[in-house]
Amino acid sequence: MARPATKTTKATYRCSECGWTTPKWVGRCGECQAWGSVSEIGAVSIRTAAATHVERPAVPIGQVDARRAEARSTGVGEFDRVLGGGLVAGAVVLVAGEPGIGKSTLLLDVAAQVAQAGGTVLYVSGEESAAQVRVRAERIGAIADRLYLASETDLSTLLGQVEAVKPDLLVVDSVQTISSVEVDGSAGNVSQVREVAASVIAAAKRRHMATLLVGHVTKDGSIAGPRVLEHLVDVVVQFEGERHSRLRLVRAVKNRYGPTDEVGCFDLSDVGIVGLADPSGLFLSSRDSEVPGTCVTVTLEGRRPLVSEVQALMDQTTATNPRRTTSGVDHNRTAMTLAVLHKHAAQPVDKHDAYIATVGGARLTEPAADLAVAIAIASSLLEKPVPSGTVAFGEVGLAGEVRQCTGLQRRLMEAARLGFRRAIVPAGTRAQGQLPDGIQVLEVTHVGRAVGIALDL
Repeated sequence: MARPATKTTKATYRCSECGWTTPKWVGRCGECQAWGSVSEIGAVSIRTAAATHVERPAVPIGQVDARRAEARSTGVGEFDRVLGGGLVAGAVVLVAGEPGIGKSTLLLDVAAQVAQAGGTVLYVSGEESAAQVRVRAERIGAIADRLYLASETDLSTLLGQVEAVKPDLLVVDSVQTISSVEVDGSAGNVSQVREVAASVIAAAKRRHMATLLVGHVTKDGSIAGPRVLEHLVDVVVQFEGERHSRLRLVRAVKNRYGPTDEVGCFDLSDVGIVGLADPSGLFLSSRDSEVPGTCVTVTLEGRRPLVSEVQALMDQTTATNPRRTTSGVDHNRTAMTLAVLHKHAAQPVDKHDAYIATVGGARLTEPAADLAVAIAIASSLLEKPVPSGTVAFGEVGLAGEVRQCTGLQRRLMEAARLGFRRAIVPAGTRAQGQLPDGIQVLEVTHVGRAVGIALDL
């Protein structure tokens, strides 16, 4: 005889920012770390469900059909790279990014590619009318007979459209604009987002329908809404890029079906968004002569090597505290590199304002860019250019030593492929494997030695 369900009531407190709940009041949310956002929501029912009849009994793992988890290409190669080969039937992908960065344009292109390949696609927009989406589709060449458009903000109507169209791919733009009449509050609040996401995910799993959800971000760049949204979906994709740059980077921060260290590169223009199989040219300046204050490095975005250029301008000053301005590089690491050059390489950085930036809107966040930053600064101070065809990468320690970095072979192969003839790298690089042909590898152990080799001192 089954044990009947029991029911109790208990006071609960909830964070107004992220929806995190706790049985007792706390001053700081344990999930989003916001202060003063936890308030009592009254007594809630806590139910204990009884055992019920099993309709789909568990089966041995060897008998499970794995073909349903095979990825199918979306027709957009760079997006497939991030997803791990393509979309899996029943998978739910959350695409997050700042407003105007190109999320809707990319997903409309993906929807058209899938529809042109024979799949049925339903594109539901809660932010634009169907006519507005049609105009954008014409501009980027995303017109397909099997691509259906709907402008809906009600969850029940959205699910009704899914039942009527029976799509292979569903695109919801965006999850914060859809609301349910069964839940109190306006669209976009914690309860609404949780209910909408749960209902759409349940429909996707039941119908084996791949789903792309567009999500908003907060001021600090994190995904808006409750953190449970990120836990419920299968893949979380982050859209990155500078508003004034054409380059867009797409990376997976969570992926149940593939790696999370792949990055897709796209070029956003007036005619749409195009994948870049070789984006390194965007990060290099085009000039005919060598100029002081520049150095080229190779960074790793996930597993993908990208060649970037660092520029430095050192301007003499009489101020007690020289200015330190950076763009595209880590400000704190640059300040440490300046101190190391002053202490261990005898460079008079304390009498100069320092302006360090990257070309093409690239962001260099890994320590391997330290050596290129140091060489660019020294080149500007000494007003001596780095010879063309030179590339440098390595982490600079506070004692002036040049340390190893990951992916040395991939970095060298990318540099050799693009025609660089000389590479300044940390000591021990040769011992890690075969070096590519056509490039001279110069190992250094100290930043002062690296500056001397780079500038032919």
